Amino acid sequence: MTDQAIRPVEAATNLADVERRIKAILIGSAGNLVEWYDFYAYTAFALYFAPAFFPHSDPVVQQLDAAVLFAATFLMRPLGGWLFGYLADHFGRKLSLTVSVLCMCFGSLIIAVTPTYATIGVAAPAILALARVIEGLSLGGEYGASATYLTEVADDKHRGFYSSFQYVTLIGGQLTAIIVLLLLQKVFLTQDQLKAWGWRIPFVIGALLAIFTAVMRRGLHETEAFEQARKVVKPSGSILELLNYPRELLLVVGLTAGGTAAFYTFTTYMQTFVKLSVGLSADQTTMVIFASLVFATILQPLYGALSDRIGRKPLLIFFGVAGTLATIPILTLLKDTKSPFIAFLLICAAWIFVAGYTSINAVVKAELFPTNVRALGVGVPYALTVSIFGGTAPMIALFLKNNGHESWFYYYLSGMIFLSLLIYATMRDTKHASAMHRHQ
Repeated sequence: MTDQAIRPVEAATNLADVERRIKAILIGSAGNLVEWYDFYAYTAFALYFAPAFFPHSDPVVQQLDAAVLFAATFLMRPLGGWLFGYLADHFGRKLSLTVSVLCMCFGSLIIAVTPTYATIGVAAPAILALARVIEGLSLGGEYGASATYLTEVADDKHRGFYSSFQYVTLIGGQLTAIIVLLLLQKVFLTQDQLKAWGWRIPFVIGALLAIFTAVMRRGLHETEAFEQARKVVKPSGSILELLNYPRELLLVVGLTAGGTAAFYTFTTYMQTFVKLSVGLSADQTTMVIFASLVFATILQPLYGALSDRIGRKPLLIFFGVAGTLATIPILTLLKDTKSPFIAFLLICAAWIFVAGYTSINAVVKAELFPTNVRALGVGVPYALTVSIFGGTAPMIALFLKNNGHESWFYYYLSGMIFLSLLIYATMRDTKHASAMHRHQ
């Protein structure tokens, strides 16, 4: 066969390979979006359902109770990271991703049908807590499995770009929750209807989307890295084997701590902060958060692609330096403003440096571990760190606010980012020292 005849065949093969990768990433990302939509629907609608489960006259106390439960569910994420990481490393990424989204479906259905405190008393918040525990278990496994899957289906030259779609869809899940909130607020329901029963609708939607996604994920192909590793070494998924990588485990904890605290501050907590501390109306709050999250979504693939050119470490250091220096001024100015537009600009300013972490943190962690323990190595230490520093961020902020020391949280967040900066400055750039092609 001549060179001229070979070239079209190679081009067709390359195109088919690109299409296969894109399809896999879209389906994997779609599941991630649905899982995070379900999870963030809790936060987006907390202002409406908190009185139904936590009967207090003070709205700050109601939101604090909801935030405490939000933080408590994060305690299940390390267990989820282990359980679904084991499934992913031992039986394959596809199975883990499918089971995790089904768990999220079950948790959403429970919330959708749970009676209120007025009907069944303390059993209401207890059942709500059970549902959130199931969702926390699901999300604990989703991160490690999806981060592993997205990095393994990407080619070497575009791994940062492809893996950035994990946070595109993660933030997209929150955007979807806000879109549902806007439609219910503006088009379909009154405020009284939302408070009475309308808050259940988003959880029904989430459960239906999760079922649809589970069906889609059944069609995912297994990653080549996992298939090759299974031929070379026995499938692992063992915590004991994971302990052979203590440096990598500590790196995941260190590089995650500041980033996850910042992420949950400028996503989960920001809606409550803008409403209660800045003093914007419910409609203004929703629009400000929605617009800032659209901006954040756009940044993710841009930063991911940039990391493929200049490396992962420069972006992490940018986040660490800018976050340490700018967090306190941004939050201080944000609290003092009364303008929705200024609030939007300040949150966007924060996202300019926060995206330096969110866009590439998944690929950095995946590049630290060999194939046979990758999902566990990414998922378990990440979930543990998020439970301690991410899920507690809204609770700490509201606790300090309730005790008259709201500004202390600004210093706490800045300090957490600085501690992670110390890790970024001393670690190797995983783009140039990757374990992606190692199987053990």
